[in-house]
Amino acid sequence: MTISVVLVHGIRTSATMWRAQVEHLAARGNPAIAVDLPGHGTRMGEEFTLDEAFATIDRAVTDAAARGPVLLVGHSMGGLLSIAYAGREERPPIDGFVAASCTAIPRGLALAVYRTIARSADLLPDRGYRFGEWMLDRTLPDETRTDFGAGGYALDAQDTALRSLSILDLLAALRRIDVPTWFINGEFDQLRIHERLFHSLVPGSELIVVPRTSHLVTAMRPRVFNALLDVALATLDAAAA
Repeated sequence: MTISVVLVHGIRTSATMWRAQVEHLAARGNPAIAVDLPGHGTRMGEEFTLDEAFATIDRAVTDAAARGPVLLVGHSMGGLLSIAYAGREERPPIDGFVAASCTAIPRGLALAVYRTIARSADLLPDRGYRFGEWMLDRTLPDETRTDFGAGGYALDAQDTALRSLSILDLLAALRRIDVPTWFINGEFDQLRIHERLFHSLVPGSELIVVPRTSHLVTAMRPRVFNALLDVALATLDAAAA
C-alpha cells in the first residue's frame, strides 16, 4: 500500500515550510498532509494549546492511516510535539517517524534564554521581522526562500507555545517509540544538544547530521532532506514487503 506522509511544522512558520517536500512526495506518488498547528498559518487567529496541537496531529494521522501506512515527520517544535505524540501510552497509528531539528529537552536555562530573546525581538518596532528576513536571505536557497514565511509568522503564539513545551515528558515518550525512527539535524543546529541521548532511547533509530546546515535543514538543504525521506519510505516499503 502507498505510504502517506504527515508533516508537522516548527514554531512561527506554517504548513508552507514543507512546499519542497510536498512537491517531492507528490512526484513519487506519496500523499502528503502538511498541517497548520493552532495559532499558525491558516489558523493564526486561534490560541495555541497543547491539546489542540496534539488533536491536529492525531486527526491528520488517523485520517491517513485509514488509507494505509503513515510516516510522521516533524520539524523543530513540530518535531518535539511529534515525539510526544509518537511515544504516547496509547500507540498511535504510525509506521515510521522522522524527527528533524528537535533533539533538545525544552526546559531549564536554554528555554528561558530562547523565550527572553523572542520577547526582546517583540519589543522592536517590527517585532524582529527585518532581522529575521535578513537572516533567511543569507541562509536559504532561492528555491525555498519564500516558503518559510509564506503562511505568515505566528509571533503572537510564540511565547505561549514555548512555555507549553516545557511540560512535555519527552524522555518517557522516546522510550515508548517502537517504529523505525530517524533523527535528522543540521551540523550547526542549536538543538543538537541532546541528540545522542534521544538516539539512545529509541532502539534501532538512526541519527543523521547534515553537514554545513543550520536548524532549518528542510529548507536549507531541501534535496538532501528529500533524499532522507526517500530512505525512510524505502525502509518502510521493504519492511512491509
